[in-house]
Amino acid sequence: MSVIEVTELRKSYGGRTVVDGVSFAVEEGEIFGILGPNGAGKTTTVECVEGLRVPDAGRVRVTGLDPVADHERVARVLGAQLQQSELQPKLTVREALELYASFYPSPLDWAPLAERLGLTAKLTTRFGKLSGGQKQRLFIALALIGNPRVVVLDELTTGLDPRARRDTWALIEDVRASGVTVLLVTHFMEEAQRLCDRIAVIDKGRVAALDTPAGLIRRSAGATVISFTPSAPLDDRDLAALPALASVEHKDGRITLSGTDETVNAVITLLARHHITAHQLRVVDATLDDAFLDLTKTDDTDTEETAA
Repeated sequence: MSVIEVTELRKSYGGRTVVDGVSFAVEEGEIFGILGPNGAGKTTTVECVEGLRVPDAGRVRVTGLDPVADHERVARVLGAQLQQSELQPKLTVREALELYASFYPSPLDWAPLAERLGLTAKLTTRFGKLSGGQKQRLFIALALIGNPRVVVLDELTTGLDPRARRDTWALIEDVRASGVTVLLVTHFMEEAQRLCDRIAVIDKGRVAALDTPAGLIRRSAGATVISFTPSAPLDDRDLAALPALASVEHKDGRITLSGTDETVNAVITLLARHHITAHQLRVVDATLDDAFLDLTKTDDTDTEETAA
């Protein structure tokens, strides 16, 4: 069952198209990631899902409801941690948690949630005195406190140190295990690769690719990179004939090849046949970073996030 359905979504600001025909569906119980360069349209897309933006065209449904026309009902089933949020500076952490819990008919017990997010020691601290990472953890708690069926997390671990980031990942995995569907916007590739069941890569307002993390990695120019310094010269024609070869680079006597596992096996066979030793041999699998760079073309002059 699709909990979130986005079909041919379009949105423009001042005559400039920011989201141009985006379509995807998020299944119940999955963690669905959205990746993209700055200005790609990802924040505007999720704000339309949340009902914070009115689409110019297209269709958005959350548990079958229109986030704009049925906004109050959607707010009962959807929790959101926005990319940029603020609270009244004098409000304490405890007051914020109690206030947000009062908005929902069946909220979570906020005390264990605060403990899990490392906020218990800060319950009497005013919002204005919290660090950036502490504010971020508070907003995650506020997104979850309503016991939602769906939660949208936009750059949820920005500002967190590595330990806090990994603790937050474990929390999100627990949230999904409890049956909550997660829509995750992130620019941390390690985060997306660890957490997401599927990922939509958005570039220049369009979906450039939609697949599992492993599927996206397989799409990269070379799924595996092998580099070495040969003990004797290799014929370029032999290298060019290697199966599944994506690229060859020569630098300072070192050869770097991009390809697949088949390419690696063929290189080893080639070296053995010519009795050549591979010095400082390294074999590195491609990562989601590699796939992301292959799929997107960043234009730093586009700043959709500012327009949003």
